[in-house]
Amino acid sequence: MAMSTLFLCLQALLLLSQLQASPIADELLSDQDLLRRGHHPRTGNLSSAAGYTPVRVKGEDVDWLEFPINLEYLEAEFFLWSAFGYGLDKAAPELVSGGPPPKGGQKAKLDPFLLEVIKEFAYQEVGHLRALKKTVRGFPRPQLDLSASNFAKVVNVALNTTLSPPFNPYANSLNYLLASYLIPYVGLTGYVGANAHLQSPTAKRLVAGLLGVESGQDAVIRALLFEQKDKKVVPYSYTVSEFTSRLSNLRNTLGRTGIADQGVIPRYILAGDEYFVAYARTPAQILRIVYSSGNESSPGGFYPHGADGRFARTYLSKPRP
Repeated sequence: MAMSTLFLCLQALLLLSQLQASPIADELLSDQDLLRRGHHPRTGNLSSAAGYTPVRVKGEDVDWLEFPINLEYLEAEFFLWSAFGYGLDKAAPELVSGGPPPKGGQKAKLDPFLLEVIKEFAYQEVGHLRALKKTVRGFPRPQLDLSASNFAKVVNVALNTTLSPPFNPYANSLNYLLASYLIPYVGLTGYVGANAHLQSPTAKRLVAGLLGVESGQDAVIRALLFEQKDKKVVPYSYTVSEFTSRLSNLRNTLGRTGIADQGVIPRYILAGDEYFVAYARTPAQILRIVYSSGNESSPGGFYPHGADGRFARTYLSKPRP
């Protein structure tokens, strides 16, 4: 790994650790009680006046803060299963609210460096869920599909082919980075889109904080992929850059947003518009992408039975074309 990229990634991880109370440790469960009380297993109490203090919000803010819980459940389960081999039912059972366990989650074969990164991401997502569910009532975890076959379907559509052997996100570190490329960025654009609709200082503070950490995750993933942009994704004929560009094009197509996504190519280590400002997406556009259907009223993809919250339920109640 080039020293410049390693330095960038380590700096990013250090910043994320400071923004979110989330340890890098060997086992999540050994630290659960401390984490629930707002303590870091290594540094003690991280409560701070600069941190977020959950307060219940009202009105339209509830809808805008409940919708991203869908994405945070997806990210938390994906990172937990990949890093530890188990999900929220074991790591933070109080957060699932009786929702069904995800399908197909499994421990990924990650190199030691990436394993530490994904552990950190997993802790962050658990923290995000706690913050959101202390601010709005939320809902039980929806049914999620984290299976290798589901990721393979998405990749096949993006590449307009049927890969053989099927793409497996859990097989190695590079495949896992490409699969991770699919997830945090969608939630990031959702937070950008929600920002203009928020009314209360509490909601604005929470979304700003969540957006900061989600952006950091996306930056780490994109930097690690950019370092390998010309590398072939073995055993296929596509390079990393081609993979990411095709995945971004698919999200643009499904979301029907025009350009709101860019692959990891020179001049686009980070995605941004002509002013290098982050793109925004609406709940409907996000659902079209995560359902893999291009239709916010047709569940599928990562949410076989649909997402939850008032926005998602409203779309599910509409007749499907």
